[in-house]
Amino acid sequence: MSALLESYAAGRWFRADDQGAPLLDATTGEEVARISSKGLDLGAMTSYARRVGGPAIRELTFHQRAALLKELGLHLMADKDELYALSYRTGATKRDSFVDIDGGLGTMLSYSSKGRRELPNDTVVLDGGLEQLGRGGTFVGQHVYTSRPGVAVQINAFNFPVWGMLEKLAPAFLAGLPSIVKPASQTAYLTELVVRRIIESGILPEGSLQLLAGSAGTLLDELTVQDSVAFTGSAHTAGMLRTHTNVLHGGVQLGVEADSLNCSILGPDVSTGDPEFDLFVKGVVTEMTVKAGQKCTAIRRVIVPEAIAGDVVEAISARLASTTVGNPADESVRMGALASLEQREEVRKAIQALRSSAEIVYGDPDRVELVDADAERGAFLSPVLLRASRGAVEPHEVEPFGPVSTVLTYDSVEEAVELAARGKGSLVGSVVTHDPDVARSVVLGAAPWHGRILVLDRDDAKESTGHGSPLPVLVHGGPGRAGGGEELGGIRGVLHHMQRTALQGSPDMLTAITGRWTTGSQRRVEDVHPFRKSLAELRVGDTIASAPRTVTLADIEHFAEFTGDTFYAHTDREAAEKNPLFGGIVAHGYLVVSLAAGLFVDPAPGPVLANFGVDSLRFLTPVKADDTISVTLTVKQITPRTNADYGEVRWDAVVTNAEGEVAATYDVLTLVAKTWPQEG
Repeated sequence: MSALLESYAAGRWFRADDQGAPLLDATTGEEVARISSKGLDLGAMTSYARRVGGPAIRELTFHQRAALLKELGLHLMADKDELYALSYRTGATKRDSFVDIDGGLGTMLSYSSKGRRELPNDTVVLDGGLEQLGRGGTFVGQHVYTSRPGVAVQINAFNFPVWGMLEKLAPAFLAGLPSIVKPASQTAYLTELVVRRIIESGILPEGSLQLLAGSAGTLLDELTVQDSVAFTGSAHTAGMLRTHTNVLHGGVQLGVEADSLNCSILGPDVSTGDPEFDLFVKGVVTEMTVKAGQKCTAIRRVIVPEAIAGDVVEAISARLASTTVGNPADESVRMGALASLEQREEVRKAIQALRSSAEIVYGDPDRVELVDADAERGAFLSPVLLRASRGAVEPHEVEPFGPVSTVLTYDSVEEAVELAARGKGSLVGSVVTHDPDVARSVVLGAAPWHGRILVLDRDDAKESTGHGSPLPVLVHGGPGRAGGGEELGGIRGVLHHMQRTALQGSPDMLTAITGRWTTGSQRRVEDVHPFRKSLAELRVGDTIASAPRTVTLADIEHFAEFTGDTFYAHTDREAAEKNPLFGGIVAHGYLVVSLAAGLFVDPAPGPVLANFGVDSLRFLTPVKADDTISVTLTVKQITPRTNADYGEVRWDAVVTNAEGEVAATYDVLTLVAKTWPQEG
């Protein structure tokens, strides 16, 4: 008998007190492991996550959490060969494993990068700008995101035992939440190996990650109002989770990614000799055969113009005929096995249901020619392509979770969009066309029914990641039948786990709470120029108020000649006077900003190493010839970089004229040394 998978719970590895259920190699039928969660204290797991894991993560800033994700991603990347070796037993080819393993690790590293670039080196995130709630500016509002003191439960599907876990773990960890991962049993042995390597590394704080190998049992009974569940799997199971009392009445947040009848539409502009025709055929076959079609984003409905449907069927069939099926460890094999014999039977039942309104035009669900594999012991299935009759219902209702697609035909773009919508909500759709009008019509019509839409043509094909590849920077989820959930999407995926709260108070209070200078807060003007202060010495609110400077007509004329910007408002007095916005010659906005820099910059070498940009520049009041300007520069936000000897400082800049009217506002971005003189 093979080894029993263990759960990692409350700081230790737990082995169930029974023999467990066997998990079989998808290719050979041999027993790989056994699985059971009998005797596991689920209440202790959730309590440990809240008491130990959550506080440890939330002590870290976003940048510190991101740095740990990077360290962990690189650590796992160095030892991924053993993950690939075990992945073959799930029925995955090397190409399939790349999507799962490297895809998961890449997602973790992507979140690390975005966390360091887009989140503050703090534990609170500002959402949007300041809201003025009172006339005098002493009562203002600001939306903020903060971490919840709960646990993120992740219930994953069998088809992506690595990616499925890591794509949920990374944003939850960045958000300050500990995770309890419950993988699908069929392929849980691969997830368990990854979790073992994570725990052994000691990189993540204790309690950040726990593993439930086996039945989830009464886990949802242990969850409370601050907890969340992210589920990927069947619509049937999702329906059961939705009716749980803690979801209905206990405030537990449930996100669902369920069955999805994704479609790809071939535009009516495409002919058989066009590059888009070949791209379409290749895309359909790829989605049918990668992971043996066991992808929630795979193309189930192939929607094509009636006039060339026969050509499409013939081209897809020819490409499928060259697809070798068999032992995934054989490098000549392009498609491996389904995850289990039970899964194969489910797909066969779905094919049978589809045949009530469609005919098989390629493949045989009961027979397949194999390379180095036994059809009786392995969960192999031939790719199957069907062509549905007009008005068929089943292709829009039945999802065969395997290497199966159905061709449907249309006569107009409107009909194509209607067919896409009949899936009642999908994770992803695609349209292959080189006609911008077709692309716009399809996208605007289909977008309400899809979480993501790929527009593919000869121009973007070389760089396109394909129909079925969720990307960490884009949202993954879909409406309706697809579950209504949303994951990934870059920082959106992090904020999804956090609580958004509207703060109301004085500017000084909001500055103290958020760690970012708020308009109207106190400024500190000292004898020492802020540019002479290192990051260790600078404080939010440090300010320089400059001396005034007169902007002369000669300045304006010189700037116009020097830059070539001879717009009439700066050079033609008569025309400028006729414009009610100007009423005469005015200074270039960029001249005003340039002169303002001269008013606040300290020219000597010092802690300020570089200016790397300006954000949110607005010109509010024209500066006329012989107007006087001055600038107030205030430290708005300080962000030390964890991997460098300097950090970023954001300065609030306000340029005013002699009457005190605001001429320009913007943020100045600088790199400042952590200490000065710098060591070494």
